[in-house]
Order: sequence, then C-alpha cells, then structure tokens
Amino acid sequence: MLAPTSRLVELSHEISAGLVTYPGLPAPVITPHLSRAESRSHYAAGTEFALDTITMIGNTGTYLDSPFHRYQGGADLAALPLEILVDLPARLFHQSFERGIGAEAFTGQDLAGTAVLLHTGWDRHFGTSAYVAGAPFLTEAGAQVLVAAGVTLVGIDSLNIDDTESGGTRPAHSILLAAGIPVVEHLTGLGGLPDRGASFSAVPPRVRDFGTFPVRAYARLP
Repeated sequence: MLAPTSRLVELSHEISAGLVTYPGLPAPVITPHLSRAESRSHYAAGTEFALDTITMIGNTGTYLDSPFHRYQGGADLAALPLEILVDLPARLFHQSFERGIGAEAFTGQDLAGTAVLLHTGWDRHFGTSAYVAGAPFLTEAGAQVLVAAGVTLVGIDSLNIDDTESGGTRPAHSILLAAGIPVVEHLTGLGGLPDRGASFSAVPPRVRDFGTFPVRAYARLP
C-alpha cells in the first residue's frame, strides 16, 4: 500500500452499511455474494477472495449530481468529461453565520474555470439528526452569479446545495445543472484547505442514464 501524502486532503465521507445520508432515502445494504470460506472451493489451496454486493441509492455519502439528475436529456454520469472533474483550481468560501450563501460572497471574484467549494462546517453534524434542520445552502442569486462567473463545479459540505426547508423549490440545482455545472454535496474536511491554491477532484463512475453517484472527493495542496 502506498504511504499517504500530506499534500492530499480527504474530502469524502465514508460509506458503510446502514449509513443515513439524507433522511428518508434508503441506507446502503452490503451483503456477501461469495464469502471467503465459500471461495476456497473455487481456487487453489491458500487462495481466497471476498465478492460482495452493495445496494444503494446514488445519493449516498459524498456524491456528485450531473445535469441528468435534474433534466431529462441532460448529461449523465457517463457523459461528464474528466476535464470538469479532475485537478480543478479550488476556491474556498467560508460561511459561518447566515444560512443562505448569497451573491455578495462571490461578486467581483475571478472564478472562471474553478471549483467553488462552500465551507460551512455543517459536516460536523453528518450522520446525526442535527444535520437535517437549519442546514446552510446556496441561494438562487448566488447560483446565478456563479454561472455568470463561468465556474466549472460547485461543492458544499452541507445537507444540500438548496434550501430543503423552502417547500420543494430547488433553484440552485436548477440553475447550476442547466448550465452544465456539476454539484458535489456532503463534502467534509474543507477546513483543511487554503482559500486558494489547492486543486479539487471528484470523479464518479461512468454510469449511463444515471444522474447521481458517490465520489471519492479530494484536494491536492499546493
């Protein structure tokens, strides 16, 4: 196993059986397809493998939303080019007081081609009942400014990029995904990044006709 490097920062939550990411959605179920003991009859003496099955909704752990998640005919996971998922210049924005992250946070910033990462600190509640109520989010005006600025990707360490207590409206998802900008939700560890200078990566598998899937999100420090 390769030794970890201090220049890489883990930004994903661990997925395990029973994990509740978003209340009301099913938790992952992990079951053995072929146990190590059962596999011994298939291989030479001393050789064994474990083959397991995981059943989960795409919205599990830290995941990426593609345009297909919101729009029929939008780019699905298989259609996303690596150029908009890997080694993106990261710009970190901190939000500590107001729930809604508005346009004023980004006005006048040069954000073209960047991954805008919204650091709210809400990840400290992940997996608890406190994670659900009062979660920070990106406002409609904030999303509009980011699209106009030409950002490549937007991520947040909160329950949702939108206000889930607004009666079902999802303006941030709608605006960003309509512009072809992927959204990464339920990030963690953003406090370990500088405001600028790091690079961000979050890559889902190439699944056709699928809109959302967990990612191993990470940053490379300068």
